[in-house]
Amino acid sequence: MKVILKKEVAHLGEADEVVEVRPGYALNYLIPQGFAVMATKSALKQHEETLRQRAHREAKLVEEAEALAAKIAATPVTVAVKVSETGKIYGSVTTAQLAEALAAQGIEVDKKNITILSDNVKEAGEYAASVKCYKAVKGELKFTVVPEE
Repeated sequence: MKVILKKEVAHLGEADEVVEVRPGYALNYLIPQGFAVMATKSALKQHEETLRQRAHREAKLVEEAEALAAKIAATPVTVAVKVSETGKIYGSVTTAQLAEALAAQGIEVDKKNITILSDNVKEAGEYAASVKCYKAVKGELKFTVVPEE
């Protein structure tokens, strides 16, 4: 019996896959638990249309994310921080400060999606960060840390 999986099932398949299983397994476990639906002609047709629409929507989101990544890479970011007489930063530059600096330039990014690539930003200079725009699309952010005036 063919079923369309609604959720991932261990040792069977991922969500949205059409798999062949024994009738008892489908009727007594998969369908009542909400893991699958029967693969009738109409259900298969609807499933194919859903996958087609999802692929179109996904392509559009990836395209927008790549445009955002390019915009981030082209934007110079400067972060002004308090510095001691020896040139060391009080504290460290955080992702929240980078998100704030990007927002000031008109690019809205959640601080959770920013990863500073160097271990600690403790001195003035140039550094790099990675910004997750969408699933596998990441933008490279170059930022400069300068002493506050």
